[in-house]
Amino acid sequence: MTETDNTNKHAARMIKKKAVVDERIAKATEERGVLILLKGNGKGKSSSAFGTMARALGHGQKAGLIQFIKGRKATGEYLFFKDHPKVDFNIMGHGFTWETRDKAQDIEAAEKAWEIASRMLKDDHYDILVFDEMSYMFKYEYLDVAPVVQALKARPKDQNVIITGRTMHRDLVEIADTISEVADVAHAFRKGVKAQPGIEW
Repeated sequence: MTETDNTNKHAARMIKKKAVVDERIAKATEERGVLILLKGNGKGKSSSAFGTMARALGHGQKAGLIQFIKGRKATGEYLFFKDHPKVDFNIMGHGFTWETRDKAQDIEAAEKAWEIASRMLKDDHYDILVFDEMSYMFKYEYLDVAPVVQALKARPKDQNVIITGRTMHRDLVEIADTISEVADVAHAFRKGVKAQPGIEW
């Protein structure tokens, strides 16, 4: 097969691919906000959520963020976004549950975080909301999932919401629009590499 034949074959394949993509685009006519769940054991769920939030900010959108577990203010994401005029950044946790070992304190923090989240879900000034590690609130039974599902369903039409966490409650899965799972293939920590700023926090 000549180089010209290869070029023509490639062009024909791309024309067919474009037709398929164009057909899918033409069918996607609904305009509304979406619920995105980022789950799985792999590293990168929160990073993906922050990346999407940064993309929204690039379009001049207003963002609300609640970290349900992380309790530190020295994270790179907090240091970067804390003074952004379009970001309402809330750190509500006291750290990981295996560090606090105080269930009553964790439940109280979860309830306070949900009070803020529920207000955000009623406010159409927020274009995108990130509820980082919220899924653990249901796994550890710190929060009831039913009011959360109800609030998500009743939120402003164009509001986008991202929830992160290793596992997701089935009631959230049922109403989600996009679900991505990050797999744990390998991790530097298990190879003895120390956690470092800019990568882990």
